Amino acid sequence: MPYIDWEEPFCGEGSACFRLGADAAGNAYIAVRGAEERYLTGTRDALRALIRDIKAGKADHLLAVEGG
Repeated sequence: MPYIDWEEPFCGEGSACFRLGADAAGNAYIAVRGAEERYLTGTRDALRALIRDIKAGKADHLLAVEGG
């Protein structure tokens, strides 16, 4: 697993909290807070688009934590 420098969690009202991160090579990461070992990675543009949809309430189901 690469070393990922995680930012503080973003928590929307009534939705799961998620964290953004980056590694030394400039790759971007996103994970549900508390489950950082199960992350998604992609380009910064792809993650920005995902975050915009999450903030708009279009993708909350993607951040559901199993068993949580």
